Amino acid sequence: MLTDHPSSVQSGPAFRQQPVSLTINKKKYELNVLPWVSLLDALREHLDLTGTKKGCDHGQCGACTLICNGERILSCLTLAVMKNGSDVTTIEGIASDGELHPLQKAFIEHDAFQCGYCTPGQICSAIGMYQEGKAQTRAEVKELMSGNLCRCGANTNIIDAIMEVKEQMSHA
Repeated sequence: MLTDHPSSVQSGPAFRQQPVSLTINKKKYELNVLPWVSLLDALREHLDLTGTKKGCDHGQCGACTLICNGERILSCLTLAVMKNGSDVTTIEGIASDGELHPLQKAFIEHDAFQCGYCTPGQICSAIGMYQEGKAQTRAEVKELMSGNLCRCGANTNIIDAIMEVKEQMSHA
């Protein structure tokens, strides 16, 4: 029988903050986080890196996509402690020496955003997809980007921007 009496609650081990070392956008960070803190929340709340967006917080929209150890991941579904020692790239780390990444330029040229909320996740996902060497055709790009939702309906322009950069990369 359960009661609200304090003696009926079992005491467990005290949860302590865990040390986490991350290289984020080529800069080393040492954090102490509770074991249940997501990588997304560690970035946004502990490091003030707010470019990575919190959308659904359930891994269904892709707004929190970033690049970890060269692969796309959903940071809302990833515990920070799981990525101890990892190399993370967020949207803040995509530009280089003040110069926009070609995909960022293509998003602007193709008007591949409206509200812009999904844009950081879209860009990180596309760059991760390039690094993974997966998508070869427009249909494959559409399929591999289908986990990144754009509620404004800029999907066609997003795919156009991704394909343009993909073609530039194949000719380089």
